[in-house]
This record gives sequence, C-alpha cells and structure tokens, in this order.
Amino acid sequence: MKIVIDANVILSALFSQNGASNRLLIWLFSQKKNYNVISNTLVTEFEDILTRDKNMKKFANLSREDIESFIDDICLISFYQKINFLWRPFLKDQKDDMVLEVAFNAGADVIVTGNIKDFKNVTKHFGIKILTPQEFLKQLGELS
Repeated sequence: MKIVIDANVILSALFSQNGASNRLLIWLFSQKKNYNVISNTLVTEFEDILTRDKNMKKFANLSREDIESFIDDICLISFYQKINFLWRPFLKDQKDDMVLEVAFNAGADVIVTGNIKDFKNVTKHFGIKILTPQEFLKQLGELS
C-alpha cells in the first residue's frame, strides 16, 4: 500500500496532538515499512506551508529548524517519486494537481487529505481513493 499525504494533514497534525492527522503521523512513524510517497515538489510545498510566519507563530515551541528536521524525518520514512506524467490542469487548485501527480506516478492507493471535495473525480478517473485521516485510520483498524 502506498499513500500520499496532503500538506493540510501535516499542518493539522502539528496544530493538534489530539486529532486524527496527528495520530496518522504517529502511525506512519511507527511502521517498519514505508507507506508514504513524496516528491521534490511535495516536500517544497510542506516547507512553504509549515514555515509560513502565521503557522510558525501557532507552533509555540517549535523553531524553523525543528520544522525542517521534521520534514527531513518525513522524507526518511517515505518513498521518493520522480514525476514522469503531469495531469495539469485536472483539479481546481494546481497544488492539489501536484498531490495527484505524485499519487498517480507512484501508483498510490490513497491520497489522505482534509479537503476531500478538492479531489473530486480523482477516484473515478484514476482509481485512487481519497480519504480523510480519520477514514484512513478506520480502514486500517487504528480507529473505531
């Protein structure tokens, strides 16, 4: 199984230790096998979103270096995917297209996102499931 995690899930996980996004990352880091897929563009998106001033202010005790180390850690537990096929534009937001391209090129089974509506018709056209962190964890049996 391969998954692609949208940047909004990573951001949500850092904002709240009690939510499904945080629990998903804990699950991901506890696995002996890599499931997550990243690309250069996706990592750049993580860096852009997580290190924005407005977000850094909300992270309380985390420095920019902490966030960069966290992103490095995500890279260490992920498959790297080179992008061979571009599908732009398919979705309304080009950043969502980028997530779709990573998932498609990697042959991923699932895109995990907090914004399911932004990935309308992806399952129909590409066969990639679109799930929230909570739905994904329920499928794994990690949440009831």
